Amino acid sequence: MPPISQPPKPDTKDAGPRVYSAPALEKAIDIVELLAREPSGLTVTDIANRLSRSISELFRVIVVLDRRGWLHKDPASDRYRVTYKLLETAHRATPAQELTHVAAPLMHALSAAAMQSCHLVVVSGTRGLIVLRQESPGPTGFAVRLGTSIALATNCSGHVLLAFMREDTRTTILDETMDDATDETRRDLDAHLAAIRERGHEWSQSNRMAGVSDMSCPIFGYDGRVVAALTIPFLEVIDETPHIAAGEALVVLKRTAMQISQALGWYEPSDAAWVPRPVV
Repeated sequence: MPPISQPPKPDTKDAGPRVYSAPALEKAIDIVELLAREPSGLTVTDIANRLSRSISELFRVIVVLDRRGWLHKDPASDRYRVTYKLLETAHRATPAQELTHVAAPLMHALSAAAMQSCHLVVVSGTRGLIVLRQESPGPTGFAVRLGTSIALATNCSGHVLLAFMREDTRTTILDETMDDATDETRRDLDAHLAAIRERGHEWSQSNRMAGVSDMSCPIFGYDGRVVAALTIPFLEVIDETPHIAAGEALVVLKRTAMQISQALGWYEPSDAAWVPRPVV
């Protein structure tokens, strides 16, 4: 019997990676990413128009996202907003869960001592993300919304994260987010970050709010790498409300950042024969 011929194998030498398609999943991701940029929410019609899709394509996906808790519909306006479920899910799947678990009680004590709000910022891609906050116990205060995304190169917390992260990581982030910056601007920023590393904190006037000065300190993990920035948006008090001075608040902030770092496994060089130092 003559041998049975086999069909020729496809030539895969020049073939690229296989691209899989999941249309419903891609629609869901598009919807969540769109609403993440719209804090006031959007109606189904608005969502369809923004994504250049029909309502019938998106309606069932939106309903399922709402039922599963990823979106919330305002019954008064029919607008959908993203919920904190995405943030909560990320916390459970990343080191942020341990960080926020350790930091929460210490941040509560910090706010009580400083009579100011405070928040915790981590690196998320090329930006910063506020993953935990504690409001001021006093009658007034200034707080940043949980889940807010910030630009690292133009923000007090971002400067602290950039200053204490690995140099190669910092360069990659700045190359991507400041590609149109002049050489002089980059040199000025590099010098400013070096000064932050030298003094161990950042303290500057808020670039968004008058009467607010931001102070921020790094938090280190067990391996000596920066994992977060702990920040107080210090609101100047002009009446007789009980308060402490900004310099005193900075002292308490530094102590709290150190306590959180130590709870995560980091130690000052004087506390052990050998310990990992902050990676710069």
